[in-house]
Amino acid sequence: MEMPLATGLIEAEFVARPNRFLSKVRINGEVHDSHVPDPGRLKELLFPGARVLVEPKSGEHRRTKFATVMVYSGDELVSINSQLPNRFARHCLDNSLIPEFKGWTVKKQEYTFGKSRFDFLLERNGQEKLLEVKSATLVEYGIARFPDAVTSRGRRHVLHLADSITSERSAAVLFIIQRSDATSFEPHWGRDPEFAQALKDSVSQGVELVVYTTMLRPDSMILRSSLPYNLEHKHA
Repeated sequence: MEMPLATGLIEAEFVARPNRFLSKVRINGEVHDSHVPDPGRLKELLFPGARVLVEPKSGEHRRTKFATVMVYSGDELVSINSQLPNRFARHCLDNSLIPEFKGWTVKKQEYTFGKSRFDFLLERNGQEKLLEVKSATLVEYGIARFPDAVTSRGRRHVLHLADSITSERSAAVLFIIQRSDATSFEPHWGRDPEFAQALKDSVSQGVELVVYTTMLRPDSMILRSSLPYNLEHKHA
């Protein structure tokens, strides 16, 4: 079951990225400022000449009239909207599309627990499950990797998930790979070894790790394949 996305995306050429949240794109020969809704590095995706899809934005207080939401990596369309995976996860949960979470319903979204705010609190037969959703866009030689930049917040989240497990409450991390061309998943030891170690430790303590690829079209997003993962550090 596909999730509809905004229609009316415009194809553009990526020119530059002055800062994490701003890109310059060329549309019909004119260069425009366009918001980037993903603070990651994205250097493997956003380079001069890359084909991107931008979403027109309106609002008198907006600094930009566009948002750069997707980019082509060869023929593969990749979402670089870091807000999209949460919305997509809710779509999948509400429609029982992910077998690992079948029967679980969303009790609360944006759930504050202790000093952390998790994406979902799920419920099933009197049991609770904390669920954190992470987005990955980096794929190298078929391996999806997260993060592509250091994330101390992500590290705290996975450690807190492990600490939150009780006999009545489980915990899980769901990685939504915003592209379809990955065949496995690994934490990015080279970019953020502290997060990678935290994820490995948390899974060893009972946090469930679920990874899925998606198929992007300009106007829809579809759940694709469950991926195997390897959490071991491969020393060079």
